[in-house]
Amino acid sequence: MNADFVKAIALLAKEKSISPDVLYSAVEEALITAYKKNYGSAQNVRVSMHKETGEIHVYARKNIVEEVTDPTTEISLEDAQKLNPHYQAGDILETEVTPKNFGRIAAQNAKQVIVQRIREAERGMVYERYSDRENDIVTGTVQRIEGHNVFIDLGTAEGLLLPNEQIPHETYDYHQRLKCYVVEVKKTTKGPQIILSRTHPGLLKRLFELEVSEIQDGTVVIDSVAREPGMRSKIAVHSTNPSVDPVGACVGPKGMRVRAIVDELRGEKIDIGKYSEDPEEYVANALSPSKVVSARADKDEKICRVVVPDYQLSLAIGKEGQNARLAAKLTGWKIDIKPASAPADEEPEDEEDVLLDDEAETEE
Repeated sequence: MNADFVKAIALLAKEKSISPDVLYSAVEEALITAYKKNYGSAQNVRVSMHKETGEIHVYARKNIVEEVTDPTTEISLEDAQKLNPHYQAGDILETEVTPKNFGRIAAQNAKQVIVQRIREAERGMVYERYSDRENDIVTGTVQRIEGHNVFIDLGTAEGLLLPNEQIPHETYDYHQRLKCYVVEVKKTTKGPQIILSRTHPGLLKRLFELEVSEIQDGTVVIDSVAREPGMRSKIAVHSTNPSVDPVGACVGPKGMRVRAIVDELRGEKIDIGKYSEDPEEYVANALSPSKVVSARADKDEKICRVVVPDYQLSLAIGKEGQNARLAAKLTGWKIDIKPASAPADEEPEDEEDVLLDDEAETEE
């Protein structure tokens, strides 16, 4: 090995954004392996490579002991002190044993080890970069589709969009740009695996954070998110500044802000309502766009009994119960809806009794 080899390591480290010390360490490990393999040595050895000239030296290492039991790895204190009277038991004696033409043999072994170490270092950097981005949003392009799995090119890594994380009926085209939520980053034998989602409530939350400057600066706060991906979503927001309307801030001028999010989610409808510490007001807001005549919360059972105008009963419940179901997910309250014409003591019909699904996915 020579100075050209050292320069090559430095350039490679710069190109791959890897510390040169990582590669030097890999080279030294490869040299130790090469020495033991080619010279049949069971000795403990240390290899040193000069980081400017590329010059290599191999040193046999022996433990200095009072009584030798393994001559290959040990030397007596008496013999060691013949070489240097300052040696003590427990010290390590190093003797240079560099073979002739060792550099040529070593270079062949070092190449393979360096390639492997670069691959490991790159995988490690990808894992570190994206493990810090769990529960965050990333943008990528559709790279390939295998079966029902969609692989997303994130620039420096590849993300995986599994079938259960895809919006129902959403189609994907090659090179299509997508925003996805990072659910998890796993370490595998083939490198880090980045699991992405288009259905997670966190995606909707992060999209609003990107789009609404008042959320970014803390003026508007998202309290809860409930989604039925591809169909409808609800978010609850409040303002830390009384002069700022949180719903209006999220909607944006002429609806531009919410429209951008709806477009990203391929037409998913989004209801934005005010959060309230008062559960009755909170539930009433969550049932928007339906009007609520009255609401009565039972805190012991955590159920809110709501009365709506007769003509808005179907709107309050929603298609197949969707509106009321999302309101229940959003607020965390069971919701019992009755029309205004129903007697006060009448039991609600099954289709008008909407309860929170305990397993429903919400984002607080």
